Amino acid sequence: MTRRYEAVYIFDSALEEPAVSEKLARFHALLGPDVQVSVNHWGKRTLTYRLKRHDTGYYVVAQFEAPPAVLPEFERAVKLDEGVLRFLVVLAEAATPAPAPAETTVAAAAEEEDE
Repeated sequence: MTRRYEAVYIFDSALEEPAVSEKLARFHALLGPDVQVSVNHWGKRTLTYRLKRHDTGYYVVAQFEAPPAVLPEFERAVKLDEGVLRFLVVLAEAATPAPAPAETTVAAAAEEEDE
């Protein structure tokens, strides 16, 4: 059984995009050969507060579906990498359908006006 996850990484801003992509490829290879990963590079951004003596970081958001059993090794590899300042992996919630608008009947509308 696979679950949908979303991972957010903050890399050291000194790393260039090719180096970040190489690290991501190495991390995502641990998830398995058949796992499709959608990666969105947000680029360099100013951090709200200093992380490991850094004022800026390179943000990346990745979405993937993987079995829960592969996550401990994946997270261990990310933790050991010195180029990663912070990361977070969460379960991605399924898209919830928008609620249908409440239908009011003519009788219900008339009762509301009378009150």
